[in-house]
Amino acid sequence: MLIGLFAALLACVGYGVGSVLQAYAARRSAAAAQERGEVGQLTETGAPTVASTVAAVLTAAFIVGSVLDVVGFVGNAVSARLIPLFLSQTIMSANLIVTAVLGIFVLGIRLHLRDWVAICSVVLALAALGGAAGHEGGGSDDPVLHWGVLVASLLLFGVSQLVVRRLGSRGAVAAGLAAGMLFGALAIAVRIVQGIDPLDVPTLLADPAAWTIAIAGIGGFYLHTVALQLGSVNGATAALVVGETVIPGIIGVLVLGDTSRPGLEWLAILGFFLAIAGAVAVAVFGNLPHPEDESTTDKPDPVAVGGE
Repeated sequence: MLIGLFAALLACVGYGVGSVLQAYAARRSAAAAQERGEVGQLTETGAPTVASTVAAVLTAAFIVGSVLDVVGFVGNAVSARLIPLFLSQTIMSANLIVTAVLGIFVLGIRLHLRDWVAICSVVLALAALGGAAGHEGGGSDDPVLHWGVLVASLLLFGVSQLVVRRLGSRGAVAAGLAAGMLFGALAIAVRIVQGIDPLDVPTLLADPAAWTIAIAGIGGFYLHTVALQLGSVNGATAALVVGETVIPGIIGVLVLGDTSRPGLEWLAILGFFLAIAGAVAVAVFGNLPHPEDESTTDKPDPVAVGGE
């Protein structure tokens, strides 16, 4: 249990710091392209092209952020195997707090009272979940679930591409939400994949859940990058948090046997929904202009204010 909690906290920090570095790199890359007078960085609707996303990925800050994402992925995988999914995924949702606080210093983001209230609600929710969580359930040999997460991941990635391209510059939350849902599918796949303990490579490669880990991981990484290019790092990360928390938490309880402490089911439910509500609030507030920002006559540097 303690190892699982530590792994989830490690994932939380890795994902949070990585998101800020990636947002910084994405905006620096876009600003540099504009200064060079390069065209073709955006589609007609304002969505970033594949070329612009690749350019952002190849910057030094983005590479460091990606390494931290790998650290987060390892922590995510370990925690998903050792503690209930509703707890592991919600602890990782605290990367929203890491992102918000670090964004103040790296991206120059200004947080207001409504932002802090939403962030504090996530902290309280995590404390409630930590106190109410019981034992994790097991995996599942049901081929319907193994194939289901793979098919769902492929469909989600395909549909999200169409939606984000249609929404264009307004698609940050949609891209972040889709990325989070793919990471949620990854967490479910990690829990149910066969051939891990003990290690059996042929069994592992034959399991659709193993392919889900690869596909959902790459797809989620790409969509998260797109979300960071399109909008506020806090809004994109909060949308991701909602996606990666809700579905795994529900599947873990209903299908995989995750439980809370006897008599504390109400606290687990309260904490779960409070965390989601707080993340949604941060996502909404992160994409709303602040009154004093609107009244500024000087045009802000998009890197300095993180696109807020």
